[in-house]
Amino acid sequence: MKRILFVCTGNTCRSPMAEAMLREMAGRQGIHLDVRSAGVSTVDGLPISSHAQDVLKGRKVPHAGNSTALDGGSLVWADLVLTMTTSHKRQLLQRFPHAVDKTYTLQEFVNSDAQVVADIKELEALYSEWQMKQILGQQLSEDERARLLQLEQRIPSFDIADPFGGPMHVYEQSAAEIEQALVKLIERLKR
Repeated sequence: MKRILFVCTGNTCRSPMAEAMLREMAGRQGIHLDVRSAGVSTVDGLPISSHAQDVLKGRKVPHAGNSTALDGGSLVWADLVLTMTTSHKRQLLQRFPHAVDKTYTLQEFVNSDAQVVADIKELEALYSEWQMKQILGQQLSEDERARLLQLEQRIPSFDIADPFGGPMHVYEQSAAEIEQALVKLIERLKR
């Protein structure tokens, strides 16, 4: 059984919606998954936001549970870690670099454009090189810096908008965005 961990900021909106919707979608299709969610900046025990709960109820998707703070144990448990934004991914990998081979943004993981995937790999290699050079007190070359900026501009955003504090229609938009990605995720998991 594949174990999937969704990660967002507070684990009260996006990641619990993704967790509940994937569990429901996979169950309907007979796909056995263990799905959890956590937040990079939260404490354990906060309730899911009322709008997120209403969005799930409107989709007839059950959800029970409260926020969970991201910890190393969750990452050891997970086979696949899917964040809601690039920022979440970076925060997670700064704290837990050993999870690099199984951590993606949700949108990045389901993207099937070969050029975008190649660009992401090149960009991540440049980020790693940059971090290593910073540790050694060195700088990126002008060519490396120019290439990094070019890739950052060319790669599409893989962020799912944060509905926190917004009106109900913003939560609906966020849920629709998550659902579209989850449909692609289910297809990928079936292969």
